[in-house]
Amino acid sequence: MKLSVGIIGLPNVGKSTLFKILTSQEVNIANYAFTTINPNRGAVTVPDERLNKLGDIFPLKKRVAITIEFYDIAGLVKNAHKGEGLGNQFLSHIREVNAIIEVVRLFNEPVVSHVEANINPLRDIEIIYSELIFKDLETLDKRLNSLEKEIKTGDKQKIIAKGQFKDLEILKIVRDGLNKNTLVELPSDQSNFDFPRESAILKELNLLTAKPKIYLLNGSENDITPELKEKLNFLKVGYIVKNLAENPPMNDLIKSAYNLLDLISFFTIGDEEIRAWTIKKGTKASCAAGVIHTDFEKNFIKAEIIDWEKLVELGSLQAGKNKGFIRLEGRDYEIKDGEVVFIRHT
Repeated sequence: MKLSVGIIGLPNVGKSTLFKILTSQEVNIANYAFTTINPNRGAVTVPDERLNKLGDIFPLKKRVAITIEFYDIAGLVKNAHKGEGLGNQFLSHIREVNAIIEVVRLFNEPVVSHVEANINPLRDIEIIYSELIFKDLETLDKRLNSLEKEIKTGDKQKIIAKGQFKDLEILKIVRDGLNKNTLVELPSDQSNFDFPRESAILKELNLLTAKPKIYLLNGSENDITPELKEKLNFLKVGYIVKNLAENPPMNDLIKSAYNLLDLISFFTIGDEEIRAWTIKKGTKASCAAGVIHTDFEKNFIKAEIIDWEKLVELGSLQAGKNKGFIRLEGRDYEIKDGEVVFIRHT
């Protein structure tokens, strides 16, 4: 499963500096807008102490951690959705990622110019927030226009069977929300809606505002005003404060980026390696087996499972078997975060 996180924000706020710290890659960092045109890409290992502790039990085995690909996306500016500053190109790059880290500039360094001439994080957040909404409204309007034409000219029975009237209603609710500056969130009281259908149509649209996000505030805690805290609380988005000029540690940000994706990890122990794997919450054992190898899903028999903490506590797989802590589960068992899994297959 490919995991990708885009680093976005206005020009000269520290996006490429963050990318360089995360990936240890040399990138072009300069004091002018649009230094980055095509996204820089780099893979980063997700820190996981569980993998290290399992590795201590099997010291001769290679440890293979989960990685996230970070994209350093060029700076967005006001009216990017209209093409300002190559905005349409840069907004399209955001569609390619699973989640977003938005860098917001708090630091006041006169030698580093600001595209809006002065430091104002509230305004900067609003600019990016608005540009994503405007671009999503364009996407929604195109889809709505196309759907309305299909409904107007198509066979009514086929349209009902395909659920296109329901799709139209869902899209209008999302559009109305965005017009009120509300990010994608369907009302919970719409009992006539089918959740899988809502999820499918929103996934198809790949709306920018639907992507999970965290803010990286580039500066110090002292730079955070009560108004900024209030704005972040209103947006219901988490944030981390880092002074990127100090080359700070990034493990907490990497873990937060991974958690944004609402995924869990399980572990396998083979002849040569201990490996962490990524799946969505609620994934069944047979499907998790398919993540390891497609043949394992097709030929699945059972999964042997033990919690990683119990395995570390016992000190060996043999002790886990002797004490009855390794259990057998069928194909419909939902894998839990941190479980060590051995797949039985034909």
